[in-house]
Amino acid sequence: MNFFKKVYCRLFQGIFRVALPFMPYREPIIYDEQEFIINILKDNNINSVMLVTDNGIRGAGLTQNIEKLITDNGINLSVYYKTNPNPTVKNVEEARLQYIENKCEGIIAFGGGSAMDCAKALGARIVYPKKNLNKLKGVLKIHKKLPKLIAVPTTAGTGSEVTVAAIITDDEINHKYAIMDFNLIPLYAILDPKLTYTLPPHITSTTGMDALTHAVEAFIGRSTTKETRRNALRATQLIYNNLEKAYNNPQDYVARANMLKAAYLAGLAFSKSYVGYIHAIAHSLGGKYNIPHGLANSIIMPYVLDDYGKRIYKKLHKLAIAAGISSNDESHEIAAKKFISSIKQLNSNMNIPIHIENIKLEDIKELAKHADKEANPLYPVPKLKDAKELEKLYKIVGNLT
Repeated sequence: MNFFKKVYCRLFQGIFRVALPFMPYREPIIYDEQEFIINILKDNNINSVMLVTDNGIRGAGLTQNIEKLITDNGINLSVYYKTNPNPTVKNVEEARLQYIENKCEGIIAFGGGSAMDCAKALGARIVYPKKNLNKLKGVLKIHKKLPKLIAVPTTAGTGSEVTVAAIITDDEINHKYAIMDFNLIPLYAILDPKLTYTLPPHITSTTGMDALTHAVEAFIGRSTTKETRRNALRATQLIYNNLEKAYNNPQDYVARANMLKAAYLAGLAFSKSYVGYIHAIAHSLGGKYNIPHGLANSIIMPYVLDDYGKRIYKKLHKLAIAAGISSNDESHEIAAKKFISSIKQLNSNMNIPIHIENIKLEDIKELAKHADKEANPLYPVPKLKDAKELEKLYKIVGNLT
């Protein structure tokens, strides 16, 4: 990256860091059982509500209880269940028309990150009926309060129940972009471990690694605070102590509860400290090839950490201690390399592949441009890279070197 672009990126990030304590971050009100949904709806005088989910979750019967709870209490329910794994502009517009037709007054996001993102973008479109999503993308463009938004995660990974972001795919050009604003943070979150019992093992693993990516990128970035560092370390500890337990024993209530807590804490951390090139690369791959976000992050993470090199050894050492794989006595370099190796081992233990095999060499230039545009100047990464430098990482991730 040339000198002037580096200066611009660091100045931009510096301004955000100074402004961080004054920004209107908030946390949702937390409940631990889905039955509390009725209290929330009644307390907010919501007589008609939209449930945003996907066909897989609804088809598996996960929404059955919450749908019955709502209708049995005399509240009108409209269910939008067509959300894609990478939610699209089309999904949001379909949901918006359904929301208006049913005169809904609030939104329940039920599912993983895709349902959360779709629901957040839906809320944005409801309060900005004359602006398409393309005009709302970017940072701090949602100045109006959304309809009451309740997040009910069924995966322990994205942390979307507490984040300022919604990631949407423009299905016409196969490109992902972020909408980021404080008004996108849900007002309520229901963290019910029982809702994660039926997750397929590969979803448990990749969403759990997604949470680890959030914690790691929040911790190693240059815009951390005492609070975000504490949350990232605690999330890392919980993930290393519980992810494989949840993967191997799906109905382990304690492990599932701890993973939901880890995802929440990691979400709090990266909402304030942001992410980095792991996410930027993953978003571009998700937009182009529809690769699930958690899977992409899982595979990409060790390669990007390796690339940052000694700049992050000291921070990775602290993460390694939190993970229980290192001690204070080891050198920063040894501990950092242990931590990166442990990520690879976690992936291997949960049958996550080493590479993303379907990356096409001819697409890399375009993919790297998208990642560069997303990450720079916003993400306070340890080492800045332009599109040309990012191309090398795509080749490594795709085993094309």
